[in-house]
Amino acid sequence: MRNKKHILFATIALTIISSFTYIISQTKPTTEPKIIQDTVKNARPNIIALPVDSVFTDKGLKLRPYKKNAHASYYADRFNGKRTANGSRFNNNQYTAAHKKLPFGTRVKVTNEANGKFVIVKITDRGPFVKTREIDLSKRAFMDITKQKGAGAMKVTIETIVE
Repeated sequence: MRNKKHILFATIALTIISSFTYIISQTKPTTEPKIIQDTVKNARPNIIALPVDSVFTDKGLKLRPYKKNAHASYYADRFNGKRTANGSRFNNNQYTAAHKKLPFGTRVKVTNEANGKFVIVKITDRGPFVKTREIDLSKRAFMDITKQKGAGAMKVTIETIVE
């Protein structure tokens, strides 16, 4: 009988201790977390990281970053002479582009990420109507910056020009 009491007492004590331990482990500490300093040294300490919404100047142009790694394509020849969304006639030999959101008349610097070549185009139309693409360039603008003349799409960086 005495042995059964010891076992019962030990079981109750163990249950209470494990419950208390569980409750303690679930509460969050009230102290502030320790801040670990980055041990990687900046190779170029004089470079200041600029926020994304800042305006950059490139040879007299004020540029605002819009999107990196955007997919660009170009208009098919069948659209030549047709009306664009802003009412003008499309010409594949002009430096124009279609974008889903940018306002008509916005001038945009489009840079091919593969070779660094860029063009400045004006948004005159809506599109492209392919989910994976960000901008449709006129054929002339596309061919001016493409690496391979037979390519139909490329990755570009888009920057808006601030007036």
